[in-house]
Amino acid sequence: MVVPALNEERNLPYVFERLPAGLHEVVLVDGGSRDRTVAVARELRPDIVVVQQTRRGKGNALACGFAHCTGEIVVMIDADGSTDPAEIPSFIDALLGGADLAKGTRFRNGGDSHDITRFRRLGNAGLNLFVNVLFHTQYSDLCYGYNAFWTRVLPGFDLPDPALPAPADGSKLWGDGFEIETMLNVRAVVGGLKIAEVGSVEGERIHGVSNLNAPRDGLRVLRTILYEYRRKKLTQAAARRAMMAATQELPTVPRPRPAATGFVARHEVPGAGVVPRQRTDETYAGNTAT
Repeated sequence: MVVPALNEERNLPYVFERLPAGLHEVVLVDGGSRDRTVAVARELRPDIVVVQQTRRGKGNALACGFAHCTGEIVVMIDADGSTDPAEIPSFIDALLGGADLAKGTRFRNGGDSHDITRFRRLGNAGLNLFVNVLFHTQYSDLCYGYNAFWTRVLPGFDLPDPALPAPADGSKLWGDGFEIETMLNVRAVVGGLKIAEVGSVEGERIHGVSNLNAPRDGLRVLRTILYEYRRKKLTQAAARRAMMAATQELPTVPRPRPAATGFVARHEVPGAGVVPRQRTDETYAGNTAT
């Protein structure tokens, strides 16, 4: 389990007391807390793994935590009490049932939210619809951060390397912010992962104030959707070009000559066949603008 935390000392007792038994490992990623977050975490769970994040943002915190996970399954939850650790077995069941990614949803399968505002609900619905249209998905809750996945699929998410330095101008690397949930969900679809939605009840933050800014972070999520759609198209174009190049290098097998009787002789060439003509899309032009 990976728990990003920033000044959450008052919330950790509630979160940790609801942890299910038998967890292999709990990784707390501290974002530079000025309170006793790390000390309280160690008091509550002496075997906890504490990691300091290398840059700013929730995305970077999660990437740092993922890099230290040693189990077969990773579960990502929040430290403010809004995601209930007691629901973890439902996510594990979905993975054991054949899913690669268990995606939490507040709007289906018994899910609900006691925290989301009407404005955020409308924004989430619009962004959710946009992703479903562009990527042919059936998500019901795009921006919820309660997810679990098999560790083996982690390389396919291609997250920013935690070892990279932070930008000198104080900005975030792409994927370091709240857009991380959208990035994971979209790249799971593009990568062909099997996804199962798991109903989850989101609670209110117990103590403190959220760092989420709905208008700013909503625009960042919108940019993420457009960026990921363009990334998908460029990846598909590169794959097509590689396939065409490989096909042109294959040896061709000559067609058998007609027999003297006027009928086409049927010859079988062991291990070979006529290489079909490859169709090319003359209308496609890769866009290299950044």
